[in-house]
Amino acid sequence: MCGGVQFDEDGQTIKTFFPNPKARLPVRTRQGQTALVPWGRREEQPGRSAQGGWARLESIQQGAWNRYQPRPVKIIVDAFMEKDTEGNSHWFMLEPNQFIQGLIATDGAFTRLYVVTEDNEQSCHEKRRWPRILEASHSIRNSRSLF
Repeated sequence: MCGGVQFDEDGQTIKTFFPNPKARLPVRTRQGQTALVPWGRREEQPGRSAQGGWARLESIQQGAWNRYQPRPVKIIVDAFMEKDTEGNSHWFMLEPNQFIQGLIATDGAFTRLYVVTEDNEQSCHEKRRWPRILEASHSIRNSRSLF
């Protein structure tokens, strides 16, 4: 279900995990730069956006996220981690031309990033959720269609 990611920042390999309330994920801006955006919302954090760090593709398509002015973004990471049903961590590498689909949600003064997930048999997680992985050829410009 993507509980952690690995990416490079300023020549260093960074691993970050959702349980960390300071977790941030790298997204590609329209100007081609990378920005770190807070990953989801935990119960103890302020705001009214959804708790957790994931957004089901089906719920996005059904309009459940519309109240947060959802915007699709590219999460630029080298690998993601998910835990299997026994709690063991497994890392999955992305190809250089791949990215994870993200959703930026706005809740008043708060901007948060959620990993878009879909059902996938590759997942070793009990919920069978997998991050939505797309090829770099997908444009973000008018990307409501990505949802």
